Amino acid sequence: EVQLVESGGGLVQPGGSLRLSCAASGFTFSSSDMSWARQAPGKGLEWVSNIYSDGSTYYAGSVKGRFTTSRDNAKNTVYLQMNSLKPEDTAVYYCVYGLTKGQGTQVTVSS
Repeated sequence: EVQLVESGGGLVQPGGSLRLSCAASGFTFSSSDMSWARQAPGKGLEWVSNIYSDGSTYYAGSVKGRFTTSRDNAKNTVYLQMNSLKPEDTAVYYCVYGLTKGQGTQVTVSS
């Protein structure tokens, strides 16, 4: 059974940073492509980033240059480092594998 467990969310001031983690199990993580997505209040799910099995990454224009996705195959974990956070980054952030996403972690950017 695929399981994705996100952590690391919280309340941060504009301009601050957070690092999200996603612990994965139930599949061969090292050979799998992973994604981060987010859902802001009242809005649909928005893709944030991909990290492929070869380590290459792609980002949505709204986060490029501020967010960095990485992975640790030894720990079956994918990370999302978020810097220069803005109020519009407020959302529930999800780790995604295929059609499966985790329970999400809340990120709130507010002064």
